[in-house]
Amino acid sequence: MTDEAPRRTGEPQHYFSRQPDVPGRARTLRLSLSGRDLEVISESGVFSAERLDLGTRVLLREVPDPPGTGHLLDLGCGWGPLALAMAIRSPQAQVWAVDVNERAVGLTARNAERAGLAGIRACTPDQVPEELRFAAIWSNPPIRVGKPALHALMLRWLPRLEAGGEAYLVVQRNLGADSLHTWLAEGLGPVFEVARVGSAKGFRVLRVRRQGPAVAG
Repeated sequence: MTDEAPRRTGEPQHYFSRQPDVPGRARTLRLSLSGRDLEVISESGVFSAERLDLGTRVLLREVPDPPGTGHLLDLGCGWGPLALAMAIRSPQAQVWAVDVNERAVGLTARNAERAGLAGIRACTPDQVPEELRFAAIWSNPPIRVGKPALHALMLRWLPRLEAGGEAYLVVQRNLGADSLHTWLAEGLGPVFEVARVGSAKGFRVLRVRRQGPAVAG
């Protein structure tokens, strides 16, 4: 996740905390991403620590290959599956793997190094240069942060698509995929085209395409 949500007193800490206070128990995961067999490291305190989650698998099946060059963004990287897949598919591109969770950032950096994917830079949101514009954004966004935080997250990053750039988001239908689709279409304005481009196993895949020039940072 990328922008930290406020916590109520006594509320358990979640994967969208900056520094999870749950002990970081490491585990090794073996999986196939974009045609490559990988062995990655995950830890408790990050999103879907025990497996490649179903929503991410749906997104990876539905999304087209990202542009071969330029800047790509994995928004809310967790332990890094989307960033790894982007870098495998587009080895000449610069992939920014962004998460507010510092444990997740560290895991993504380790997994990129283990896989020999030098084009991935794992970092927190404030470490991304403001002037950067992205040719593609992939995200399994943190719906459970609540609508205000989620909408703020979308408004911070989606306008940073370059002209013709596309974002692909995967959202569970029962957690508000259709209402997010409606809000994005209204909230982003006419420069952006929002469409549902896939649906599987209870998830929607939304595409946001920037039709006009990016706003200068």
